[in-house]
Amino acid sequence: MIVTGFVPNAYLNIKLLILYAKSGDLVTAHVMFNKLVVRDVVAWNTMIAGYVQKSMEEMGLNYYDEMRRSGLTPDQFTFASVFRACASLAVLEKGKQAHAVLIKNHISGNVVVNSALIDMYFKCSCLYDGRLVFNKSHDKNVITWTSLISGYGQHGKVKEVLECFNMMIHEGFRPNSVTFLAVLSACSHGGLINEGRDYFRSMTKDYGIEPREKHYAAMVDILGRAGKLNEAYEFVKHAPCKRHPVIWGALLQACKMYGTLDIMKIAAKNYFELETDNVGKYVVLSNAFATFDQWSNVAEIRTGLKELGMKKEPGFSMIEVQKAVHFFFMGHNMHEETEQIYEMIKDMNCVMKNAGYFGDFTVACK
Repeated sequence: MIVTGFVPNAYLNIKLLILYAKSGDLVTAHVMFNKLVVRDVVAWNTMIAGYVQKSMEEMGLNYYDEMRRSGLTPDQFTFASVFRACASLAVLEKGKQAHAVLIKNHISGNVVVNSALIDMYFKCSCLYDGRLVFNKSHDKNVITWTSLISGYGQHGKVKEVLECFNMMIHEGFRPNSVTFLAVLSACSHGGLINEGRDYFRSMTKDYGIEPREKHYAAMVDILGRAGKLNEAYEFVKHAPCKRHPVIWGALLQACKMYGTLDIMKIAAKNYFELETDNVGKYVVLSNAFATFDQWSNVAEIRTGLKELGMKKEPGFSMIEVQKAVHFFFMGHNMHEETEQIYEMIKDMNCVMKNAGYFGDFTVACK
């Protein structure tokens, strides 16, 4: 178009914007967006969704704010992206404000919007509000039900997960692979070994869903948490997708709790060979060997990491308190209340240990 001197009209410019945004080229999409003489809801939605899909949620929310300031009224597609962004960032106040705008403008949320809204409330630890949105949703489908089930699963509400799953079946909805993954994860956290086995078999037997690597990994986690490492190892050996790193990674994590050194070494070898491009694999392996006091192996892994010039990005978490988002980076003491936070962590560790929990305590008790 540029070489031939063809001048696109407004419709074609929007199509170009969508092309670049969906292709993940947000730099060019931004250039195309700035060239638009008239920016309609479609143009704004394209930019918001593009940034959210590229895990640049803050930029997506910035575009949403600019869209509101321009005087345009968001539609269902806008809110679906905004709620996803708020869920990823766990910014409850922003999500509530967007929910209020949706209600104020009398926009009826469709299945996609309501599912994103349910997910947002659950990821912001507002279980009551998430369930309320679900109950008020008129057009429920498997996605809506799965958002509810996954939400309860994220908070370890095993009873609620299984109750909702049974209600879903009773009302005539067929679960999908994501639904079963949430249920298996809940069984893992609840120590429900037999139930986990039954749900895993039911996937194929009752619903014709072929388990994928994450489902096998969830079963390994169920068996591993119950201390059945030999059974977990046999399960992995006979898994049709055993050449996937997530399965061996699950077994490796299980070995840190109850495993033997022999099984751990086998799991580590397979995980290392399959997860070739992930810097984090070195950390996982180092921690696993440290569990068994294999310090020579720990030193060898860390030396190899340095020789390759590889460096793992520090992990971080965040929380919103009184409309302010606080970030916490691994190994950094930048927060203004760092001293008080570590004192609280130390106290919590001691309380858990005194209650009978024995895990990895990085902060020593008094």
